[in-house]
Amino acid sequence: MRSPAAPLGVFDSGLGGLTVVRALRDRLPHESIVYLGDNARVPYGTRSPETVIRYALGCARELESRGVKGLVVACNTVSSVALEVLRAELDLPVSGVILPGARAATSAAGDAPIGVLGTLGTISSGAYTRAVASFSSRSEVLGQAAPLLVALAEEGWTEGEVPRLVVRRYLSAFFGPEEIPGLPRASKVGCVVLGCTHFPLFRGLIERELYDLGGRGIPVVDSAVQTALDVEAFLDERGLGTPSRERGTLEVFVTDMPKSFESVASRFLGEAVPTVEQLDLRAG
Repeated sequence: MRSPAAPLGVFDSGLGGLTVVRALRDRLPHESIVYLGDNARVPYGTRSPETVIRYALGCARELESRGVKGLVVACNTVSSVALEVLRAELDLPVSGVILPGARAATSAAGDAPIGVLGTLGTISSGAYTRAVASFSSRSEVLGQAAPLLVALAEEGWTEGEVPRLVVRRYLSAFFGPEEIPGLPRASKVGCVVLGCTHFPLFRGLIERELYDLGGRGIPVVDSAVQTALDVEAFLDERGLGTPSRERGTLEVFVTDMPKSFESVASRFLGEAVPTVEQLDLRAG
């Protein structure tokens, strides 16, 4: 049994998981966090499931060795293929980002299909379809891979004409054909899930483009926010919430180029990032 005073461990393939850290620090400000970004091997979204599992185990064991009391997999790709393996291999509670997002999406969409924007790996895995089916046997999932949004987020291109056109192109998959130029199109979905941890940076743009395409607001589900709610619940259930009333600390580790990571990480975290340290994973 880990101490309630121990930190949470969070990992991702790179920068995107910091949006989950941001949500955790908003929801659970007293919890300390150790974050690991495996940016030497980014992206995970284009890797085979076997490779993703191997990488994930290496990251998880590194955090376990640092005494974390629970593990948050802040990566949709890992959550889609490796979560059960991590739970079997580790003596820690493990939370992913897909199930919380799917639960919220099922509620938000009602009887309408659910749209999911994600990486190619997440979409092709069918993980959201399976997760949604665990809450509703009637809900359909429409997936749309949006790989260019990852690169744009890391370049800081989250506003302006280029990201707007890219977002619009991807979101068009969730609408019927344009019957009359300039008029709203019929929506195929009742909500859209941000199925990649980079995508909360585009939330405002996505909401505006959904409105422009369909002529009405369509709910957008941020899996990072829903994951923070789930983590709060599993800490409460296990009596693992920190007794501290001080602001929790944040340690950040990466597997390559810490200075480069540090220079852009604040966009994802929403606050200044502490010194980023480099480490070498023991295995994987």
